[in-house]
Amino acid sequence: MNIKSLRIVGFLEGLSFLLLLFIAMPMKYIWDNPVLVKYVGMGHGVLFILFLIVLFVVCEKQKWSLKMFLLGLIASILPFGPFVFDHKLKKFEQ
Repeated sequence: MNIKSLRIVGFLEGLSFLLLLFIAMPMKYIWDNPVLVKYVGMGHGVLFILFLIVLFVVCEKQKWSLKMFLLGLIASILPFGPFVFDHKLKKFEQ
């Protein structure tokens, strides 16, 4: 695994989080239609775990500090965080 795979998984994880927050959750609580939460939530959970695994492997391969891993972890919890973290990863990829 390399930085490019981390960026791809991070993008998908961030996108799934935004879909969950801004589409699936309003459908559940405003329009009383919870069908999307089940599927988008499960997909987001899988992508979240995959992102953390890929982040850990890339940090080990690149010999990055614990600080970089923690930045990625915090970014994966915040809305739009993976996209900000991706901007930082572009610098390392070049």
